[in-house]
Amino acid sequence: MPVFHSLEDARAYFEKDRFAMENGVVLEDVSPSGAVCSLLLTSRHRNAEGGVMGGAIFTLIDLCFAAAANNTHKPTVAQQVSMNFLSAAKGEKLIAKASCRKDGKTSCVYQVDVSDDLGRDVAQAVVTGFKL
Repeated sequence: MPVFHSLEDARAYFEKDRFAMENGVVLEDVSPSGAVCSLLLTSRHRNAEGGVMGGAIFTLIDLCFAAAANNTHKPTVAQQVSMNFLSAAKGEKLIAKASCRKDGKTSCVYQVDVSDDLGRDVAQAVVTGFKL
């Protein structure tokens, strides 16, 4: 049974995630099977070479995982993250999609895939969550 009764309920809960919210992460969807978040890229998300900062991508992944995992069991926190950068983002927006791979009694594992709005695979993460 989902914890959040609606997308608006989930968005209200994650408004308190100030770092992600103030950097532009948007919770687009949350369901029993996962979550989708997006990030419209601006100059604040760029590194010295003009690419998207790894921390911006990680923040997107972290919130997407949190929305998906906390919709199954609240509170759940990230315990371990393995992340791979696959290619540079070329579009104007990043989209993260989290899906549950394992939902155990005290832990869970989610895969979060990040692509840009042009369809390019940008990053992939496997997140182990700990259910408090």
